[in-house]
Amino acid sequence: MGTAAGLRIVGVGGTLRPRSSSGTAMLYCLDHARRQGAEVAAFTGPDLVAPLYDPGAGEMSDGMARMIAALRAADGIILASPGYHGGISGTIKNALDYTEEMAGDARCYFDGRAVGCIATAAGWQATGATLNALRGIVHALRGWPTPLGVMLNSSEPLFDEAGSCVAAQTEASLAAMTDQVLDFARMRRAA
Repeated sequence: MGTAAGLRIVGVGGTLRPRSSSGTAMLYCLDHARRQGAEVAAFTGPDLVAPLYDPGAGEMSDGMARMIAALRAADGIILASPGYHGGISGTIKNALDYTEEMAGDARCYFDGRAVGCIATAAGWQATGATLNALRGIVHALRGWPTPLGVMLNSSEPLFDEAGSCVAAQTEASLAAMTDQVLDFARMRRAA
């Protein structure tokens, strides 16, 4: 594992609720990447508030326009969603729907980029379904899901007030997945 200097990693995830487990997990991953020298950008909470995506409308909220610009420049991506009723949240789905604005790009959607996926839910069944949904969306967007996806059971303690992991396994899983995103981004840049 080398330095991540110059790599741009973008995180999209969480909920509209401050300190959500999915948002905190994504921010933990971005902090891990930053400590290795990567430039990071996070889109969570209020950044995700946007009208339902309307194909061809031509107008985007400032938050969605910033997110799309960041994703276009990204070398790697971290996605995190809570599990709502066996799938990703509407907020995350709507944000990902806005990537349709990238369809005509020379490097469309998430083409050639590793994407780390995190699913959180108050139980293991919903985390598995949510992680599978995220990975399926990443494939549809031509991204490459990392071999390791992270499932976190939010009915167990995950983070302290400062956003640090309280369980060694949570920390190890999030760090390993982020390292996979960074390693792939380095290899892709070198190629």
